[in-house]
Amino acid sequence: MRTIWNGSISFGLVNIPIGLALATKSSDISFKTLHRECGSPIRQKRWCPVHERDVEADELVKGWEVAKGQFIVVEPEELESIALRRSQSIEILRFVALEQVDPVYFDRTYYLAPAEAEAARRPYVLLLRAMQETGMAAIGKFVLWGKENLCLVRARDDVLALETLFYAEDVRASDEIRGSVEATEVKPVELDLARQVIASLAGEFTPEDFENEYRRELRAMLDAKLAGEPITAPEPVAEAPIADLLEALKQSVAAAKKTGAEATDAKDAPKPRARASAGSRKSR
Repeated sequence: MRTIWNGSISFGLVNIPIGLALATKSSDISFKTLHRECGSPIRQKRWCPVHERDVEADELVKGWEVAKGQFIVVEPEELESIALRRSQSIEILRFVALEQVDPVYFDRTYYLAPAEAEAARRPYVLLLRAMQETGMAAIGKFVLWGKENLCLVRARDDVLALETLFYAEDVRASDEIRGSVEATEVKPVELDLARQVIASLAGEFTPEDFENEYRRELRAMLDAKLAGEPITAPEPVAEAPIADLLEALKQSVAAAKKTGAEATDAKDAPKPRARASAGSRKSR
């Protein structure tokens, strides 16, 4: 697996060689902005509205906006004075129970790849096994691309994974929302129906069961357009809003039961025998 950063995990006197590899990827389809007349991609320019001209790269400087339209210029040497020293180590600061870390702090997931040499791989496996048995995870810090990152190292399946974490100041408080929730009451009958809806839709989390339908339809549309087929928009289906919460819950329970029954019938239905292909019939 290709790694983007190589270093080590350090805690106490233990040093574990590792490589950082991306664990996720984006499968979204991206578009470029074109000039409709000629189909050429549009280029973004560095334009100064005061001098009304393009600005070269060596004329640019960073600025911090202190008020609307008012900036303090920050010189490169001023940023260098507080620049982080390059580090090749993930310094473990604390071990915590994994369930204590709220997923709202998770930013991006990476895999930690062990060293190829068996002797250097043993401490990696030792930390992995210890985390698996204790249910603990490690909070640490490291520098990547000039940025200090807070991170969590955890056992995932049979590898070590690293989650970059948001700092506390980066997570917005929910006090205002929580206050409005606490001030609102629900009826016992509504709560009972809500439990039934949840129970009827409960199941195991299997990532492969879920598909990005918009992405699938977008690819199908692009394939059809590439093949010269006409593209037609489907007729919109209007949904009748249900103003009464209790009635909406009742209909949700009934719909969930119907869907569950249909899924069971489809699963238990005898499968049709496969028809022999033309080649198979000829060979008999």
